[in-house]
Amino acid sequence: MAMQVAVLVSHGGSNFRALHWASSVVGARFAVCLAVSNNSLSGGLAYAREQNIPALHLSGRTHPAAAALDAALVDSLVACGADLVVTAGYMKKLGPLTLARYAGRIINIHPSLLPRHGGPGMYGLAVHQAVLASGDTVSGPSVHYVTADYDAGEVIAQREVPVLPSDTAETLAARVLVAEHQLLPEVVQRFATQA
Repeated sequence: MAMQVAVLVSHGGSNFRALHWASSVVGARFAVCLAVSNNSLSGGLAYAREQNIPALHLSGRTHPAAAALDAALVDSLVACGADLVVTAGYMKKLGPLTLARYAGRIINIHPSLLPRHGGPGMYGLAVHQAVLASGDTVSGPSVHYVTADYDAGEVIAQREVPVLPSDTAETLAARVLVAEHQLLPEVVQRFATQA
């Protein structure tokens, strides 16, 4: 049976799409069982609905109390039979119930070579601006375990992307995103083959 993967997304969901596409390739040993977003208008939720993937909006609007939101997320993950949880552009910290229930089974994709350029405030173009400002000659995505602290979990895999002299934050981000779309499905497939 395929490993069941739940994906948490806040915006467009390009990594979610790449993961879903990879799950349909012959030999894939995982399937996306649920998409959850804290943004009811996210492109990720719209894509999930188009693809007939169960999709939920869970946020402070649906559950004003943080503990209730955390419990609702855990209930949703358990109900879909999630073996692995992937945060792919999910812009909220996970609560203690979720972190405890899925300890060692929550992974995130981050657009820099952690531990460089991670932590609070390091997302989107801010990451790539920091890479350029620091003079790094390589960047690239990292897949890491999720913990209570932003980008602090053990790194599972990375993919190097050269920083070009002509790069802007936008051009670097575009090349790193291509690498993200390759690396994340590879890591999830590796988890699935080890399950």
